[in-house]
Amino acid sequence: MNDDMDHMEEKEESLFEAPPIAEQERMVEAILFASSETVTVAELNARMPHGSDAAEALVYLRKRYEGRGVRIVKVGDAWAMRTAPDLSFLMQKETVETRKLSRAAIETLAIVAYHQPVTRAEIEEIRGVSVSRGTVDQLLEMEWIRFGRRKMTPGRPVTFVVTQDFLDHFGLESARDLPGLKELRASGLLESRLPPSHMPTLGAGDEDLSEEAQEGQSELFED
Repeated sequence: MNDDMDHMEEKEESLFEAPPIAEQERMVEAILFASSETVTVAELNARMPHGSDAAEALVYLRKRYEGRGVRIVKVGDAWAMRTAPDLSFLMQKETVETRKLSRAAIETLAIVAYHQPVTRAEIEEIRGVSVSRGTVDQLLEMEWIRFGRRKMTPGRPVTFVVTQDFLDHFGLESARDLPGLKELRASGLLESRLPPSHMPTLGAGDEDLSEEAQEGQSELFED
């Protein structure tokens, strides 16, 4: 009787045996190649056969694409297949069609990126001028910023944060990878009239952008 039970358990386990890791790599590659949006590990696992480990497959796949024309990149908490940065000049024809942002939109976007979560009033205080609804609406429509949690201050104002689409567009894994003030001005993405005290002087690793700093302010916001 016990032998029959063991045999049944072994048979059941064999029905759900995970594919070889090489095959899982191919599956992940196919999903990322066909996806127009970034894909999380949870979403990959949900699409793949029972027992698959998308995270492990990604490790091998990412190594296999090192030095190639496309690479596997992490964007926020998701993954995507993107053109290698040094070959971006080949995509110039496509990128020039992107809608050009106004100076007000660029400054607003930069402030949100470096100070998130930030309220409209705080954006206006930093810029020194009011922020039009059209500017914010444009960034929302482009899905480069989104509404964050409400701040636990009088009036409970809504805050703004950058989106995963913003990180993906600029090839960033997280907001901590944003360039410093010098690099922003050199690239023309920031006007020099913004008060230096309100913008960063460091690039990746800036402590103001660390998760610990954001968590330390969590009591100021409403879930």
